[in-house]
Amino acid sequence: MSTPSVISVVDDDASVRAAMNNLLRSRGYVVHTFASAEEFLQSPHLDTTCCVIADVQMSTMNGLELLASMRRRGHTAPFIFITAFPDESVRARALKAGATCFLAKPFAAPSLIKCIDTALEQQRGGVGA
Repeated sequence: MSTPSVISVVDDDASVRAAMNNLLRSRGYVVHTFASAEEFLQSPHLDTTCCVIADVQMSTMNGLELLASMRRRGHTAPFIFITAFPDESVRARALKAGATCFLAKPFAAPSLIKCIDTALEQQRGGVGA
């Protein structure tokens, strides 16, 4: 039996973190939630995270800045961005920076699961990477 993938959810909205935690745990993932990018970057889970789901708009450090910071530190975990304020220019910047998916809130659970499946497959170096 394989080890479950570790998903880190970074969102400043507690209700979003709780909903994502419940959904992803029900799918068999190990989930860690963080209220800020800084909290995640200082966590012991940084090195074990297989996929990051991050809000684009957060105070202090936004999701795009988090992605850039992780890449500078040598972390290659795939990113899925979520936002309540979808903007085509931000979406384009996120995808250009290497995001796997960009979802507008509210999004359907199957859309998120599809993004996670794609991200984890890319991380493993599978087809479509």
